Amino acid sequence: MVREDLRNIAIIAHVDHGKTTLVDQMLRQSGTFRENQVVEERVMDSGDLERERGITILAKNTSIHYSGVKINIVDTPGHADFSGEVERSLKMVSGVLLLVDAAEGPMPQTRFVTQKALELGHRLIIVINKIDRPDARVSEVIDEVLELLMDLNATDEQLESPFVFCSGRDGTSSLDESEPGSDLKPLFDMILEHFPPLEMDETGPLQLLVSSIDYNDYVGRIGIGRIERGVVKQGQEVVVCNANHKDVNFKGKIVNLYEIEGLERVPCETAQAGDIVCFSGLEKINIGDTVCCTDRVEPVAFVKITEPTVEMIFSVNDSPFAGKEGKWVTTRHLRDRLYRELLRDVSLRVEDTDSADAFRVSGRGEMHLSILIETMRREGYEFQVSSPKVLFKMLDGVKCEPIERLIIDVPESGTGAVFEKMGTRKGELVHMSAMGSRMRLEFLVPERGLFGYKSEFLTDTKGEGVMNAVFYEYQPYKGEIQRKLTGSLVAFEAGEAVTYGLFNAQGRGTLFITPGTPVYEGMVIGVSPKEGDINVNVCKQKHLTNTRSSSADEALRLIPPKKLSLEEALEFIGDDELLEVTPQNIRIRKRILDGELRAKARAKAKIAE
Repeated sequence: MVREDLRNIAIIAHVDHGKTTLVDQMLRQSGTFRENQVVEERVMDSGDLERERGITILAKNTSIHYSGVKINIVDTPGHADFSGEVERSLKMVSGVLLLVDAAEGPMPQTRFVTQKALELGHRLIIVINKIDRPDARVSEVIDEVLELLMDLNATDEQLESPFVFCSGRDGTSSLDESEPGSDLKPLFDMILEHFPPLEMDETGPLQLLVSSIDYNDYVGRIGIGRIERGVVKQGQEVVVCNANHKDVNFKGKIVNLYEIEGLERVPCETAQAGDIVCFSGLEKINIGDTVCCTDRVEPVAFVKITEPTVEMIFSVNDSPFAGKEGKWVTTRHLRDRLYRELLRDVSLRVEDTDSADAFRVSGRGEMHLSILIETMRREGYEFQVSSPKVLFKMLDGVKCEPIERLIIDVPESGTGAVFEKMGTRKGELVHMSAMGSRMRLEFLVPERGLFGYKSEFLTDTKGEGVMNAVFYEYQPYKGEIQRKLTGSLVAFEAGEAVTYGLFNAQGRGTLFITPGTPVYEGMVIGVSPKEGDINVNVCKQKHLTNTRSSSADEALRLIPPKKLSLEEALEFIGDDELLEVTPQNIRIRKRILDGELRAKARAKAKIAE
């Protein structure tokens, strides 16, 4: 059967190239919303963290109707750390809109997602977005996209993919780069013309591949996926299996069945091959499972998800302030929450450790894990995490480490500082080009060399630099990299920080706290510009005497403290430190809180060396 009335497409691109904004305009111009309906910008970014950070974290499904055809659209993340969402989403679609910024051109994540789409044999429509930018260089970007497709060994058909020129913000598209267009009709027409109707087997036994999982307090787990073959009905008895895990084999019933219409899930009784549906009733369903009819169990192969490259240790909070602010604080709560995250995030790995109170959590990068940490603290969890470490591999008897492809755009005056820092971090320059008054530098750098670099980079380039990185490959170990060149200011005793104590401490470095902040022994309250830790007493009061001093009436002026975000705190902590995360506070602490024990441990380590 040929489904003339259906197209399934995904929108893929590098971060900030305008995917979600374009989907907004597609929904508006297809009549999905009422004329007087109030709709937020980036309506697909429904999560609080997504709206706050301006990034897409989870792939979302929506649909529009145009000329009698239903177009299912998957809006995917653009950040490299969430590329697992892109990989699984591409199994639901048969065509891809590849979005490229008219000024920036193809970036690291553009290469990654394009490679995955080409491997699955998907057809492409290349959308050059933001053509209204004053620094747009459309002709050069077209050449760069074609070079990228040739580098990735695209087929002749994929090399001849059509170009559409858009302004996602204004909702315009055109087939001619010199004309801006007035609406998205050329883009809609190209989708119907270039992506062929789906050829599906409607009469065969049911096969439904689950590519996403959602959860609802009322109906439990909700599977989302495309029907590969046959028809699914509400109330139907089914068998669940998995091509990669032969032990997955259980029976169940489709209790509720939904189709995606616009931003809503609409209940339906049946759906046929090619449709993207949501269903509930199968509590043990997972991403990658295949739902089959009971008389013919045939799993569908699922895409192999790229392995994690970074790990952290999540453990129960054991600081002196433990249990005061969190709702979920025990080992059981932490374990259940981490393993529950595995059901939704295919890129994540969670393992038990030798300690019953600690778990090894592996992900795609620092941001991938920091989003999990932030989500958990907002849910009321209290725990502590270690500094991030890369995952090494032994390949042919050689110790190898993950290498990132780093692309940096900086003003010409900022290139010297970048070269200096990349040299100390074992970065290798592979390409350099001019873009007007700016330079584009491309490095291959060990992933561990990028830990803590972002804040330094912004300082070095006076906030004008832009850096993006994506996993490249595993290469032989590059040698030692000195990660932390600064020390910590560590609280000497427990109590409450006072102005007098902070005034005396601020001469030693930059403080993180203000007067009135509760502290405990071993808590990091600032950064020292020199290597090595300095113990400071921020709870020290000025002794009162019956003699009036000459400076008694002078007000003590404190330098405003540096407030660390979660990502900055993760970049800052060293191997002998932990990050204490609670719903209300983020605190950095030493692993060994007692100052004397800490000094003895350092002495032992030096002797061992």
